[in-house]
Amino acid sequence: AALTDTDKERRNACRLRVAWRGRMEDMMNLHPYFADLENRIDPTDEERLESEWRAFADLKLTQGAFRTARTPRPAAVEWKRVWINDALEDDELMIYRELYSVHEKLESGSGELLSVRSNYGTGIIPTMLGAKLFLVPRENDTLPAPHPLENGQEDIERLLQNGGRQPDYSNGLAGKTFRVAERYLELAAGYPKVSRYVHYYNPDLQGPLALCEAMWGSDFYYAFYEEPELVHDALDYLADTFIAFLNRWHRLCPTIDAEHCVEWGCLHRGRCIIRNDAAMNISGEMYQTFAMPRDARIIDTFGGGIHFCGRGDHYIEHVGAIDGISCVNLSEPYMNDMEKIYRNTIDRGLIIFGLLQSEVDRALGE
Repeated sequence: AALTDTDKERRNACRLRVAWRGRMEDMMNLHPYFADLENRIDPTDEERLESEWRAFADLKLTQGAFRTARTPRPAAVEWKRVWINDALEDDELMIYRELYSVHEKLESGSGELLSVRSNYGTGIIPTMLGAKLFLVPRENDTLPAPHPLENGQEDIERLLQNGGRQPDYSNGLAGKTFRVAERYLELAAGYPKVSRYVHYYNPDLQGPLALCEAMWGSDFYYAFYEEPELVHDALDYLADTFIAFLNRWHRLCPTIDAEHCVEWGCLHRGRCIIRNDAAMNISGEMYQTFAMPRDARIIDTFGGGIHFCGRGDHYIEHVGAIDGISCVNLSEPYMNDMEKIYRNTIDRGLIIFGLLQSEVDRALGE
């Protein structure tokens, strides 16, 4: 019988899956890739980079902008890209995908420090606490996100009632996050240069405000007016959860040293970066009242800084006033009044890292 178009699509999809599975099985032996990185890492180059990054983080750069590079080192084995959805399903593929990012830095001569993480996106704490995961289509090659809790505010209230219980760190993506780190450390132990110069950094734990929005849903914003005490309680609970999780994480994967941390290949003072993407949706006064006390408690515990996507100039004065904060990372300078950003960061002795080159050039030109 003649094949229909649907039959042909299914047959072709099956062939692709079989071919993909064969390639992935070849990658399951991770030792050739660890060995390739081991042979390409130059300790002298890496220690120079670490020293330069520390000088920048510790405010020893007095003018201009910090930019550095390493000597490019090509691979001796073939590296192939892996889709993130495939890595989400397989611990070894997740490790391989992260090793691939190290390979890219070495090959390109990037000045970022070598680093990997359990790269499971923003849903690590939400799925640990009962949220379900939203997977993006495979061809988008984009990290997943959590659905809000099924019953929104009711489930938040239930979590608060159970707040005295120890979280189940094996639940949801949290379990994978720890398991993959343990497996990576086991594999890397046989490769001294990889163990020393490839930093296993913090997973994406977001921050109290972003976690609250992700788990509560968009009705969360009404609650600032209708249930302010519940919002305070929820943010306290999620700050406690964040701190407990990161303490547990640092026992497994300590930061580069007691005073500094590597995130996205960038070294900064402190041991965490709070993700504050939800703060673009509230006023500066609301940030000061609701989010700032919890962010300040996390910074007081670990040191570090704050990341935000989108606009943040409306609350940056409060961020810059957090005692002990060391740095800021922002994704879209063109959405911000950068003079206001600079007055509340650089002028206060805070570094900005990972800034778009176009904005660096504009600022230096002025």
